[in-house]
Amino acid sequence: MRHKRSIPNRSFRVADQIQRDVAELIRELKDPRIGMVTISGVEVTPDYAHATVHFTLLVGDVEATEAALNEAAGFVRNGLFKRLAIHTVPTLHFRFDRSTSRAADLNALILQANATRAKE
Repeated sequence: MRHKRSIPNRSFRVADQIQRDVAELIRELKDPRIGMVTISGVEVTPDYAHATVHFTLLVGDVEATEAALNEAAGFVRNGLFKRLAIHTVPTLHFRFDRSTSRAADLNALILQANATRAKE
């Protein structure tokens, strides 16, 4: 019996497609708690059963937006069923991506350190 060869980088391509589709589907949501959301990345488990969708927020409350997105995850997943041509559409879990705020904080610290050094 021959095994099907795994397609190289398939999980990355699936995650990338999910990221694009989820970004479009979120725009259709009418929940007022969802602020200006950007999907920053998607991580898919090897069995495609679960996907963690990382998002950043330009305007709005982080906790309320995360709760609203997780409540709407079933609706978004249903939209993915219609768009994706894969056997298992993953269950979506939305998580706030703190990397951009950390980067801004680090940048501010670096600027502050450079300004202090320049004075000395």
